[in-house]
Amino acid sequence: MNRRLGVLISGRGSNLQALIEATRDRRLDATIAVVISNREDAQGLARARAAGVETLTISHRGWSSRDDHDRVIVRELRARDVGLVCLAGYMRLVGPPLLEAFPNAILNVHPSLLPAFPGVDAPRQAIEHGVRVSGVTVHFVTSELDNGPIVLQRAVPVLDDDTVETLAARILVEEHKAYPEAVAVVLGGGWRIEDRRFVRSATSASSSLSPLRADS
Repeated sequence: MNRRLGVLISGRGSNLQALIEATRDRRLDATIAVVISNREDAQGLARARAAGVETLTISHRGWSSRDDHDRVIVRELRARDVGLVCLAGYMRLVGPPLLEAFPNAILNVHPSLLPAFPGVDAPRQAIEHGVRVSGVTVHFVTSELDNGPIVLQRAVPVLDDDTVETLAARILVEEHKAYPEAVAVVLGGGWRIEDRRFVRSATSASSSLSPLRADS
């Protein structure tokens, strides 16, 4: 898989920033080729520009169908030779045009230990359900919401005095670590998908001693 990333955002872009810093510090052997937002006021666009990364706004409004919007995104990603698409707070369902253009090449980071608490407000769901452990999942994107093969997970304890805000903040810290690591794993190769499982070869798995180096 080529190491050119396309990052899709809708908001503040904190996970985008984690990817930017990992590539800048050479902990992640990849290049962010373009950042695309469906919202022109997304704060993450400013983060990308400050890092010298090309940005595009492709609004989801005004299209005759969701697929038409996705086709334009595919066109722009392909024009920049993107090999892996990373959703970083992208608040849109990914449709067939993107899934077909990038099979097993779209990643998302989600603030729970999937399959628990898919969709929005995952930290709130965790608090309301009274779980003792929540966390972070990086997974491939499929046509089913938050249901693709899991690349990496990190656990975050739920404390007795946690609020939705405090739990979400601690989960976010782990997202910023887990997402670049998972991207490195995928770019490093040596893996396959078996049914729903993401399976790494023994050689590939042993390279995780230096988890953010995609070529370690």
